[in-house]
Amino acid sequence: MAQRINIWTVQQRKQQAQPVVMVTAYDASFARLVDELVDVILVGDSLGNVIQGHETTLPVSLEEMEYHVRCVARGSRRALIVGDLPFGSYQSSVELGMLSSERLMRAGAHAVKLEGGAHQAELVTKLVANGIPVMGHLGLTPQSVHALGGYRVQGRTEASAAQIRRDALLLQQAGVFSLVLECVRSDVAKEVSASLDVPTIGIGAGPDCDGQVLVLHDMLGLSQPPHPKFVKVFEDLGERTKSAMQQYAEEVRTRRFPASEHSFD
Repeated sequence: MAQRINIWTVQQRKQQAQPVVMVTAYDASFARLVDELVDVILVGDSLGNVIQGHETTLPVSLEEMEYHVRCVARGSRRALIVGDLPFGSYQSSVELGMLSSERLMRAGAHAVKLEGGAHQAELVTKLVANGIPVMGHLGLTPQSVHALGGYRVQGRTEASAAQIRRDALLLQQAGVFSLVLECVRSDVAKEVSASLDVPTIGIGAGPDCDGQVLVLHDMLGLSQPPHPKFVKVFEDLGERTKSAMQQYAEEVRTRRFPASEHSFD
């Protein structure tokens, strides 16, 4: 069995100029399929959009995140598993963030991810000091979608870009082992990546980050279009699934399925 990837493996990718491959998945079946091919599986609170059908990630509960982390952990033997701390599970106090992180780690995560910059530095420091690895998340932070005025590219103004730069350095000093940059202007993401010792993982942040992440359902054409500009559909399994279902329905209705080879005598 392949050795489990850990946070040091991820950090070495940057030192060796090898891009980190991360994908967001939510269940054991998909975890088994991608486990040998990626470095990191993120169990994202984007399950609120992708799995539950919500417009934002805000309704996702800690209990739901625990459930999906457990599912992914059962299907993975090699990849590093990172669990998202959902909205309301860490913002109000360091103590709450500690308790929530402990629950995700017990569920099977090897690290947690949280959104925010300087205002989360104290929590990051506390988590790392207590043996819980942390992945940061800057730029478009979906849990703050209402404060940001929607899903907008970040770093467009000099003030916004400067804040991202400052927050990135503060999070590194606090102890994050890597940092997601979402919907950040490409040149800003390039500058931030070059300034940090820890790897950056981009999603809509251009080609110069130290790794990339996409939601598995997006890249396979299984999520509801239209997709964001940064999504590349590598295989349209949505259309192939509908085609297969059409054939199945037709064969059931015409009594061609099940045939003798699918039946027991």
